[in-house]
Amino acid sequence: MVWEITHDVDAFFSATDAYLTADPVRNTVLLTVADTVRSRGPYAYGGDLPARFGWWRAQDGAVEGAYVHTPPYRPTLGPMAEETARALVRKWRASGAAVPGVSGGAALVRVVGGEWAATGGGWTVFRDQRLFRLGELTPPQPEPPGSARLADAADVPLVVRWFEDFSEAIGEGSGNVPTQAQNRVATGRLVLWVLDGTPVSMAGFSPVIAGQGRVAPVYTPAELRGRGYAGMATVAASRALIAAGAEEVLLYTDLSNPTSNALYQRLGYRPVEDVTVLDLHD
Repeated sequence: MVWEITHDVDAFFSATDAYLTADPVRNTVLLTVADTVRSRGPYAYGGDLPARFGWWRAQDGAVEGAYVHTPPYRPTLGPMAEETARALVRKWRASGAAVPGVSGGAALVRVVGGEWAATGGGWTVFRDQRLFRLGELTPPQPEPPGSARLADAADVPLVVRWFEDFSEAIGEGSGNVPTQAQNRVATGRLVLWVLDGTPVSMAGFSPVIAGQGRVAPVYTPAELRGRGYAGMATVAASRALIAAGAEEVLLYTDLSNPTSNALYQRLGYRPVEDVTVLDLHD
C-alpha cells in the first residue's frame, strides 16, 4: 500500500478512472481540475510549480484515495480512509512538499490537520463549505426582470473584474484569474443575467465529466444584490449543464453565508456533504 505522486495528468486519469467515476459527485473538483490541467497544461492555475496528482493503491491494487494539487492553491482530497489520509501527510512531510493547506470532506481534513500537528505543524480552518446537488430545478417565483445570455468577447473586461472581485471576496489569491475568466467566456461556460442590456450577475459552469458538472463562480456586485439576479443566473447555468448532459449538477456554498445557502435550496439544490478548507503551517 503506497501513495504514488506524479505531474503526469494522463497517468493520473489512467490510474484513477474507476475510483473517480465510482463517486463523481464527491470527486467533482478532482475531475474538473485534472481535466483543466489536461487541456491547458500543468501551470493552468497560474502557479510557479506544476500541478501534482496522487493516488493510493490498496494491497489488491485498487485505488482507494486520490488528490489534486495545483499550486499556489491547496490540495483537494477525494474520499479515502482516515489512515490513508494520515499516510499522505507522512508522504508530504518526508518529501518536503510545499503544502499550504488542504480541502476535502470536513471530517477527513481534520484528520489531516491532526496528523500535520502530530508531525510538528499546526492548522487553522480557512472556510467551511457545503456541497450541494440539484434535485428538481425550481426557478424563483416571480422571476426578476431580465434575461440570460452567454458572455461573449465584448464582456471580457467586465467578467475579468467580476472574477477578481469574487476571488478577493472569498479570500483567494488572484493567480491567473484574468486567464480563467477569458477561458470561461471563450469556451461558452459563463452565463450573464442582463437587465436592460446591462449585465447584473454571472454564473459560470464546468465541463461535464463523468456525468457531473458544477456551477461556479456565482457573483453579483454588492450594490445589485437582493434582487434575485444571482438566482436566475444560477438557474441558467444549471440548465446549461443539464442540456450538456450532466446527470449530477453540483455547487459549493460558504456555510458562513446563510443567504446563498437558503437561495440554492430554494432553487432545488440539496446537501451532499460538508467540506472544510484548512490552512497548514509549520
